[in-house]
Amino acid sequence: MRVALICIDKPNSLEVRMANRPAHVDHLNASGVVELAGPFLDAQGQMCGSMIVLSVDSIEQAQAWVAQDAYTQAGLFASVDIREWKKVIG
Repeated sequence: MRVALICIDKPNSLEVRMANRPAHVDHLNASGVVELAGPFLDAQGQMCGSMIVLSVDSIEQAQAWVAQDAYTQAGLFASVDIREWKKVIG
């Protein structure tokens, strides 16, 4: 199954994001379940959240992936929405 993660950063947390970005990218690459990933940008072009699509066996596996991510562990996100997602185009 595919799962979309919609993660919104806490306000004024760009420094937290940048400090933890190398570990986050390592997790993206090492986990073997990421189909696509990238940041949301605010009006000034600064990163302010993330969208990640995982290929996993269950929502629980996606929740565990999120819990292990450096951004989550650093307390970056104000919210994380985990939803099953169906690819139609692309």
